[in-house]
Amino acid sequence: MAMSEKEKMIDGDYYNASDKVLMRDREKARGLIYQYNNTKADEHNKRKSILKKIINTTATCYIEPPFRCDYGYNIYTGKNFYANFNCIMLDCNKIIIGDNVKLGPNVQIYTATHPTDYRARNEGKEMAYKIIIGDNVWIGGGAIICPGVKIGKNTTIGAGSVVVSDIPDNVVAVGNPCRVIKKL
Repeated sequence: MAMSEKEKMIDGDYYNASDKVLMRDREKARGLIYQYNNTKADEHNKRKSILKKIINTTATCYIEPPFRCDYGYNIYTGKNFYANFNCIMLDCNKIIIGDNVKLGPNVQIYTATHPTDYRARNEGKEMAYKIIIGDNVWIGGGAIICPGVKIGKNTTIGAGSVVVSDIPDNVVAVGNPCRVIKKL
């Protein structure tokens, strides 16, 4: 039996983002995100209710509006998750976030990528690779987390960093490309 485009997307294979099911899923997520981003500052319960419809969380989770994502259902957060303003999560594959993770403003997490071969790109092929962020991680403002990356527990990623490869546990890592500068 052939895999659906959604299954291919989650499996890290080439997939067609123009698939009707995926387009419907993105449209649903964008409707909920619109509602979330247009809540009033004091509508905490309303925000919490909408956010639980967007992402996979059963724990304390707070994301400052505005927030953007593709599907929402591929985002899994642990307890005490916080994301500051303008967080973008392109969740074409799973984004798994541990407990006590904090994101500065303008953090971008991208599971989505495109072929480097222009012919494949011109055919509309896309891929997506899972991102894992361990417990107790701080990601500074403006950082970009690229597809397929794993960030170890108790780690700090400096503001403006571009994380293109795995970062181990218990370190401070900064730069473009992001690299370890200190062991904790």
